[in-house]
Amino acid sequence: MVVPEGIGIPSWDLYELAIPCTVFGKPQPDLADPWYDLRLCGTGDGPADGPGLTLRSPHGLDDLVGADTVIVPSVPDACVEDGEPLPPDLIKALRRAHEAGARMVSLCTGAFALAEAGLLDGRRATAHWSHTAQLAARYPEVEVDDSVLYVDNGDVLTSAGLTAGLDLCLHIVRRDLGAHVANRLARRMVVPAHRPGGQAQFVDLSVPATDDGSLAPVLEWARAHLDEPLTVEDLARRAAMSPRTFYRRLRAATGTTPLRWLLNQRLARAQSLLEATDLPVEKIGELSGLGTANNLRHHFLKHVGVPPGEYRRAFPRTPPSPQAPQGI
Repeated sequence: MVVPEGIGIPSWDLYELAIPCTVFGKPQPDLADPWYDLRLCGTGDGPADGPGLTLRSPHGLDDLVGADTVIVPSVPDACVEDGEPLPPDLIKALRRAHEAGARMVSLCTGAFALAEAGLLDGRRATAHWSHTAQLAARYPEVEVDDSVLYVDNGDVLTSAGLTAGLDLCLHIVRRDLGAHVANRLARRMVVPAHRPGGQAQFVDLSVPATDDGSLAPVLEWARAHLDEPLTVEDLARRAAMSPRTFYRRLRAATGTTPLRWLLNQRLARAQSLLEATDLPVEKIGELSGLGTANNLRHHFLKHVGVPPGEYRRAFPRTPPSPQAPQGI
């Protein structure tokens, strides 16, 4: 596994770093013997210049060549958010390892390293949903899918962020050692052996606020009236624009069409109601403007990836605390 050696590893990235260590790094002789031989390979970067932990490893990038599987758990935030170049030595080592026959795996933003090495060109891949738009824009040859927990292309595998990395690592164990071993390991880790649906159920469907001040009032009004029939013409009329002008302005401000914006808002409202209330599905369909319970289920399966009931079970409500007696 590739780890940034000498760079402060932020606490957010420690989770993805720890997942492969937990799954592959500890021998499990009662499950399979031999188990995996995990080696942490440092990138040989300079001294730490930021918060976080630092790592020193006896293994370096040259050790990636000859490995059966290479895992890139993440890349520095500056390489994702600010477009700073990835270390050329890392990219070269990843290409050499792939050419030597290694199975290449990325967790979360590690996909940026595989993409930079050209290993995702013409392939379907994923990353954390908050980074998939950047991945698609920077590497147009990659078929980016933001709806799945992981993608298995055989010799190249990618996962979404955080816990989706655990889903992929358990999938690798299942592939290598069988479902029985993966299921027992998952039970030992107190996690599901396989989670239903994809990361679409966790995506924030609410579109970022527009910078176009003239649209803000009508969009706020629309969010307050999602339970009513709304058309593009209705919104354009309220914004004192022609439908064509409204379409163009909304598309420029939010990156989506008016109808898709409305659908996203309705889905977000339905998600919120499923998470926070015990209302029946029929009532949630009505309040969100998605119509009948069947229509709500159809849109949830298509855009969220799971039916409403299963989504609700993934976000159990915390029962309210009993009120303290008066005077205490």
